[in-house]
Amino acid sequence: MLSRPERPDLDHPSSILYFVVPDIKAAHRQLLDQGVKFEGEPQLIARMPDHDLWLVGFRDSEQNVLELMSEVPRA
Repeated sequence: MLSRPERPDLDHPSSILYFVVPDIKAAHRQLLDQGVKFEGEPQLIARMPDHDLWLVGFRDSEQNVLELMSEVPRA
């Protein structure tokens, strides 16, 4: 995904890497337990025809923003 920064703190020379996970809530909980600092809770970003797109951001040791992403199938 290419887009302009949404906030001033994201306007720096770096790319956001997205890590696809099957269960974003479980991955979020596991990484929290390991001391990862998240920007918030997993959020529903978009409802697609056959799945829901969820994201949650976190920072690495150099304060770069990374994201967990999950495409949750619709029941």
